[in-house]
Amino acid sequence: MNLLILESLGLFLAGGLLVGLLTPKIRSFAIRKKIFDAPNSAHKTHFEPVPYLGGLAIIAGVLMVSLVSTYLTNAELIGTMLGILVPPLFLAAIGLVDDILNLSPWPRFLAQTLVGIAVALVLILSETFGSPTGSRIFDAVITVLFIVGLSNSINFFDNVDGGASGAVAISSFFLALITILTSQFYIATLSLVLAGATLGFLWWNKSPARIYMGDAGSLFLGSLLASLLVRLDTSPVVQPMSFFIPLFLVAAPLLDTCTAVTSRFVRKVSPFKGGRDHLSHRLMRVGIKKVHAVFILWTLTTFFCLLSFFISMSSPIYDSYFVMTGTITWLLSLAFFLYLPSSDSKN
Repeated sequence: MNLLILESLGLFLAGGLLVGLLTPKIRSFAIRKKIFDAPNSAHKTHFEPVPYLGGLAIIAGVLMVSLVSTYLTNAELIGTMLGILVPPLFLAAIGLVDDILNLSPWPRFLAQTLVGIAVALVLILSETFGSPTGSRIFDAVITVLFIVGLSNSINFFDNVDGGASGAVAISSFFLALITILTSQFYIATLSLVLAGATLGFLWWNKSPARIYMGDAGSLFLGSLLASLLVRLDTSPVVQPMSFFIPLFLVAAPLLDTCTAVTSRFVRKVSPFKGGRDHLSHRLMRVGIKKVHAVFILWTLTTFFCLLSFFISMSSPIYDSYFVMTGTITWLLSLAFFLYLPSSDSKN
């Protein structure tokens, strides 16, 4: 157990330190190439241009630490690791093009769908779906929807300094904790590296942010986290309670997406159009400072992750209580955030 703790700590620290060191290098490159996120849209919350491309540091750190550690400890799992990492890399490449050329939403949506289908095929053919329903078609549909949905949710959640990077760090840490205790070590490895990498980036991304991850980073994080969650074996927790374990781990980003999309449909605004109607914007609109708004989002993420952990580790007789608590809290939070003004004009 002591060796396992040391190995886990080593993965976590290696991911954090490497990304923490790479990020300023990427930042300098973005400044030289004049790749900035300029505050030229109504939905921007910053007032000065901020360099993009921070996601490249996260991607490089996750790849290097996870693949090197896997090669040194169990080289036979390299193929498994590549099977998990390659689809998010493809999506990150689309995001990078979008960061530079500002693509329309449809190429990204098509790429996300293709990645989702590819992951579903790998899971079904290799029989590595974490909690199969018994229907391959249903498993495939769940996988595609979850990857597309979470990729967009993390991308949406990256609307305030440190929001997405902090939330992914928390979710990844709890996923690592669950998988270590249930001996799902290849998921634990990637989760620990991911938690460390996002924390290393958070040092540069916290308010006031000195660099943003861009679509390359947010799409990579969302699709990678989704790929890990669909592989999570939630046994001996019985279905349908087991489905709430991965859902609660990412409940806060999903809440943000549902709030924004619901609000936009009501106001007859395109859900693909950027806007200042996310959770952070609504909190700041009622007088909460940006730093405090981000802390509230992190606290909300931690609360749902704790529920997910309790469901995975508790006696089955308590699972329904945790699920009910999380579901009611999520729905009340949705109603609360929809009640807050979605725009400065309150229309």
